[in-house]
Amino acid sequence: MVFTLPQQVAALALQNARAIYSILFRAASETLLTITADPKHLGAAIGFLAVLHTWGQNLHLHPHIHCVVPGGGISPDHKRWIACRKSFFLPVKVLSCLFRKKFLIYLRKAFHKGKLQFHGELESLAEPAAFEALCEKIGDLKWVVYAKPPFGGPEQVLKYLARYTHRAAISNRRLLSMADGRVTFEWKDYAAGNQTKTMTLEAVEFIRRFLLHVLPSGFVHIRHFGFLANRRRKAMLALCRSLLPAPQTVTAGIADAAAASDSATEEAASHRCPVCKTGRLIFIQALTAAALACLPAPLAADTS
Repeated sequence: MVFTLPQQVAALALQNARAIYSILFRAASETLLTITADPKHLGAAIGFLAVLHTWGQNLHLHPHIHCVVPGGGISPDHKRWIACRKSFFLPVKVLSCLFRKKFLIYLRKAFHKGKLQFHGELESLAEPAAFEALCEKIGDLKWVVYAKPPFGGPEQVLKYLARYTHRAAISNRRLLSMADGRVTFEWKDYAAGNQTKTMTLEAVEFIRRFLLHVLPSGFVHIRHFGFLANRRRKAMLALCRSLLPAPQTVTAGIADAAAASDSATEEAASHRCPVCKTGRLIFIQALTAAALACLPAPLAADTS
């Protein structure tokens, strides 16, 4: 699933990246969790991971969030797994409306709390009337929410994620040449039927576009929600596996790791101090009565 911001909002991210991208994560995640919990749609508690991307094929600013969502969730009583309908997950029009509503609520709150900055061409938006006019304008737009099933099954999804989550704004293979201070690269024109085209930019403009996508220091661009949230993931995944009808399978690598972990746990327990039960007992040597008799007299007499 993909949640995309209109260009009018994307412009605000140039000067308020941390605030806008945080609101984007919050609005998208709350939208998914709210709609899926509604019995009219799925009626289940879901889990998903979300990845922030800020670029389009031509390197212009295009903030959007990719969400990978299992096709179902946990029933409210935690007693069964509720699967979505075949070839259909959620109505994108409903998602789009709620996403837009939530985003604008949090955007207005950020403005009234003084968390947004406006400079240069955007300076006029510092006035409440101008900012509210912008909110009303983008509130009349159709916000894009896109959903599609994965291709190739779970294994293909994992391979895709491994390549995709930490991708930069442009990959090396798309860079064709740099000559006479100009950079030429490939890009895919989605508006023209996904045609592959070439674009040539002055090097300074190319660097400017590339730097639009440098995130604020420490900003987390991959986040987990629902039953995949970090604080409850272990217990909730165990519940999901117990509810799913599929047989439990463990790969050899995971099994070996689990066995090694169990062995390490048992070894650590065997080294606990038998008195305090918490300290670590470091075994050096066991002295029998015969061994003690062979020690020099002062050591043999010392029983401390």
